[in-house]
Amino acid sequence: MFLTFTGLLFVYPLTYISPSATQTWWHLVLNTMEFTGPTFIKLGQWASTRRDLFSAEFCNFFSKLHNDSQTHSWKLTKRKMKKAFGKNWKEIFVKLDKTPIGSGCIAQVHKGYMAADMIPDDALVWNSWASGPRMMTMNLRMTMMSFPSTNKRDAITEEEVLKAEESINDDDAPLIPVAIKVLHPHIGKRVKRDIEILRLLTRFVSTVIPFISWLSLPECMEEFAILMTKQTDLRFEAKCLEEFDENFHDIPSVRFPRPIRPYCKSDVLVETFEEGEPISTFITDSSEDSESLREGIAICGVDAMLQMVFVDNFVHGDLHPGNILVQNADAFMQNKDCGNKLMLVDIGDTVLCDVKTPDNPLRLVLLDVGITSSLVNCDWNNLRKVFTALVLGEGEKVAELMLRHARSNECSDVEGFKRELAAIVMEARSTVSLNQIQVGKLLSDVFSTCGKHHIKMESNFLSTILAIFVLEGIGRSLYPDLDILERAKPFIL
Repeated sequence: MFLTFTGLLFVYPLTYISPSATQTWWHLVLNTMEFTGPTFIKLGQWASTRRDLFSAEFCNFFSKLHNDSQTHSWKLTKRKMKKAFGKNWKEIFVKLDKTPIGSGCIAQVHKGYMAADMIPDDALVWNSWASGPRMMTMNLRMTMMSFPSTNKRDAITEEEVLKAEESINDDDAPLIPVAIKVLHPHIGKRVKRDIEILRLLTRFVSTVIPFISWLSLPECMEEFAILMTKQTDLRFEAKCLEEFDENFHDIPSVRFPRPIRPYCKSDVLVETFEEGEPISTFITDSSEDSESLREGIAICGVDAMLQMVFVDNFVHGDLHPGNILVQNADAFMQNKDCGNKLMLVDIGDTVLCDVKTPDNPLRLVLLDVGITSSLVNCDWNNLRKVFTALVLGEGEKVAELMLRHARSNECSDVEGFKRELAAIVMEARSTVSLNQIQVGKLLSDVFSTCGKHHIKMESNFLSTILAIFVLEGIGRSLYPDLDILERAKPFIL
């Protein structure tokens, strides 16, 4: 790694020669990140969401890591399937596309088809809405067909599926599309190696720069190591999907894939297939016509994050654009000009006028929930109190809460610490308009001030703060005027 990154620094002056040389250098940086391992790819994914901190060129290049990481071969996928489901796995999965539909730093995803009678009934019905149960989209259901027992089954095309549909009876069981997530080979060893390297780096930096030690970097590294290690066992992700599905049971604007048991193994996870447009499509669309759409998507995403942080205490820690799909964008654009409806409500002797706002059909599908974070109750309540004080602009109260709940406190100037935090909060709320406050930067300034005054905070705070930091970057890319503090009030006050 040292040699690789040093080489990049040496060739950097060539970027001044021409724009094409600059493009070549960025490609080298991207390839280097992919070469260094899954943990560093994850860091690159998170960094690319912060268009307010990094250049557009950097974010555009590194956004390719969201869904286009290096894939492993079809031969290795078949080996994983055989290990997980036995040598007759092709009888379970009638068809499995050879080409992955997406690949991340930990696993890649294939689209497959299963006979409906192989899937438990509860996997065919999603969480209920006010309008009734959500059934699997009918146009995604295809009719089962009979295949010869040869290896040619692996190479079946979509055209052959459609032809087979016409030749069978309606009584046959339909085919159901599923998403099959397969771990990359030796991913556990590679993550372990990356974590050891990062441990070494954080210990070195904390030793050389004493100020850094008060930011709990080694402890944060251990938290991150636990999260990354859990990602290498897909059974953990299946449990997280079920918990998120329960938490958002009555929220129509957010949905999660549903794991299909008993097909959830450590190396292979089978879940319901979700259609949708990648959210990155809308981030790069800056046309005026889509402004209301981008605002609606940003609000759905931020509200989902606030629900996770302040209501459920169970946070999706990996919400980069590659893990978010948007559904019903076309329906939203068609109905955006529909105004409020005036309704007359008869309640016996009285007729009331009521104004009904049009329903928002937008829906976000959140994928890849292998990284999650939760706080113990005392830390969770403290985070709520700190965020409430930030919303209300009470800088000194933020300082008092930090001092009271600090993991370690060697502050020699308590009053100075209170004044500095109060100044940070007041500056954030007075020098710019409220809707331009960058919550991630505000929180990072608060924690930097804690480090300066030798006040060490709980490391598990930072995993939740990082999740807010990343999603805020996506929200502001979609709708720069997004007011996160204002939207947080109903959740925390």
